[in-house]
Amino acid sequence: MYWRGHVGIALLAYAPVAGLVLEAGQPGLAVAGGLLAVGFATLPDADQSLPIPHRGPTHTLAFAVVAGVLTALVAAGVALATGLAVPAWTPHFVGTVVTVTLCSHIAGDAITPMGIQPFRPLSAFHFTLDLTPAKNPLANYLFLAGGVLALSVSVLRVA
Repeated sequence: MYWRGHVGIALLAYAPVAGLVLEAGQPGLAVAGGLLAVGFATLPDADQSLPIPHRGPTHTLAFAVVAGVLTALVAAGVALATGLAVPAWTPHFVGTVVTVTLCSHIAGDAITPMGIQPFRPLSAFHFTLDLTPAKNPLANYLFLAGGVLALSVSVLRVA
């Protein structure tokens, strides 16, 4: 997928989480989570600017989990250092949103013919659904529209 598709899939994955956070009375965190989802949606594709193979280490479940744990630790550190009045579960929320977002990126690439190797380096298992090329503009725009729609429905349902 291209960036539009990845952002759409990330928003689609984040939509139910946004509804739960809004129901918990935390609209600021709901917005922050949406920004995290959009911001991290294309992070795995940073490998295209690095001396590593595309859809290599940054397109694995291990990368998604490690990045989620690191962002949770950063969020905890920021909360402590700044004295922000946020719920105790905020670092977990941040780490979960990042992990889910990165997993959504992996899922988006799994539908392309190139596929992914999600369990590297433990396994060379290759997975593809071979549904659409990554560059398909219709698929990318449909995912973006679907993600925006799902997030809108989730937010409006709570409002």
